[in-house]
Amino acid sequence: MEQMNFFENNIPEKVKRSKKLHNEIVFKEYNMDQLTLPGNLSDIIPEKHLVRVINESIEKMDIQPLLSRYRGGGTSSYNPKMMLKILIYAYTDRNYSSRRIAKALEDNVKYMWISGGNKPDFRTINNFRSVILKGIIDEVFASVLEMLEESGYIKLENYFLDGTKIEANANKYSFVWKKTAEKNKGKIHEKVKSLLEKIDKLNEDEDEKFGDDPVDGNLKEPIDSKKLEKKIKELNERLAGKKDKKDIKKAVETLEKDCLKRLEKYEGYETKFNGRNSFSKTDTDATFMRMKEDHMKNGQLKPGYNVQIGTEGQFIVGFSIHQNRSDTGCLISHLEKTKEMLDGRLPENVVADSGYGSEENYNYLETNKLGNYVKYNTFHKEQKKSFKKEIFNAANFIYNKLEDKYICPAGNELIYEETRKRKTDNGYETSSNQYKCYDCDGCRYREECTKSKYGRKILINEELLRMKKEAAKNLNSEKGQELRKLRSIEVETVFGHIKNNWGFRRFLLRGLEKVKIEWGLLCIANNMAKIMTKLTTI
Repeated sequence: MEQMNFFENNIPEKVKRSKKLHNEIVFKEYNMDQLTLPGNLSDIIPEKHLVRVINESIEKMDIQPLLSRYRGGGTSSYNPKMMLKILIYAYTDRNYSSRRIAKALEDNVKYMWISGGNKPDFRTINNFRSVILKGIIDEVFASVLEMLEESGYIKLENYFLDGTKIEANANKYSFVWKKTAEKNKGKIHEKVKSLLEKIDKLNEDEDEKFGDDPVDGNLKEPIDSKKLEKKIKELNERLAGKKDKKDIKKAVETLEKDCLKRLEKYEGYETKFNGRNSFSKTDTDATFMRMKEDHMKNGQLKPGYNVQIGTEGQFIVGFSIHQNRSDTGCLISHLEKTKEMLDGRLPENVVADSGYGSEENYNYLETNKLGNYVKYNTFHKEQKKSFKKEIFNAANFIYNKLEDKYICPAGNELIYEETRKRKTDNGYETSSNQYKCYDCDGCRYREECTKSKYGRKILINEELLRMKKEAAKNLNSEKGQELRKLRSIEVETVFGHIKNNWGFRRFLLRGLEKVKIEWGLLCIANNMAKIMTKLTTI
């Protein structure tokens, strides 16, 4: 009380004059000690609000996959349904940091309401996201799809597929290249070979050998770390107790402390490449890729992941994370993953751009009896009238099926030469026939037709040509034209929303499994936000 009197008695004159002036003006009531109603946080939140949509949607979901991660016993855990609601709402709120989410649970009314007043700390939030959801994010997402289908939001008719590159949480200068690693490993092998030969030579000069087994310096095959370690152990055992042999001991020391360690390092690199040409030391699952967000305008490669999604009505129906830089090799594995999420089913039609047009992908769509609305690399070019005028394009050469030969614009024959077979990264084998013209010398069209000194050659994949013809027929149909228009406002809009509106351009977590969790949460968040959009437009 004395302290309050002290403050009142020591108010500056300027503040007193200001208070007197305020007493003459009418303001709205401002009393920080005033008791307010309602006491229930639910009454403060609008009826049509995203946080309510998330709450109601997750309540409808089957969360058995989440419950299976809890063993029971010990200290009671936070309700997994509540934890999932918090994360999903946070992602729709552009809040991806576990520390910021924990702070919002103390400050933000909507977070307080959806958490039921619970305040898990950032470690608990991060553990739920990184550990509890690990390995089950696909099942959780499948529960969301089941709820969306039951509510009539998705019908699994048209599946719009596309991909984007998203930067990994890794140092962009921490790259390891496969060719460089192989080159350095070869140098180590040469050094090992040289040192073993040196040890042999020193023994011969001193007319002495180590035991019955000579040191093999004539390595024909590259030595691995285990064999080298065994060889070093043998050499050290033979040298034990011998005070001379300083040069040999020095060579063995170099083998042990330099060559062996470096060899183990590069062998470790080989296991991490896993079919890739590069990886990041900071996040070994990340591959160096060319990003659309090239701020330096120099085509710099950055560590990242190839994210694939399929949408219907801008709801994400399937997602997958790939280490492959090319979209072409992702289609089959993506659709197989989607089939798992949809309990063995797939949408009726697949719509995608030219990055997915390949014999392997077309064959998969054909085998699974899916509508093929996937473009190939020359589709748009072929639609132009000028394409038919490109007389030197192999597609416009005349084919004599009876004699299996092609006729060029000059009337010369291209004779079958050989069949070339190639395997894709997924193991699919393609077969192409090569035809060669033997009458190019002196041809008046040679300069326009080919720059090769060996004459014009063309490579024809008949199976792919048949599949392209079928795809073009579908794409140019009335339905195909409609789906082509929709594709640009379907999946592209979803990527734009996540990357631009929500500002998600870089993963926070590291490793393929954790990145998958993070993107899965974003996909669920997108679907919840889309439900909200549907409800507010009714």
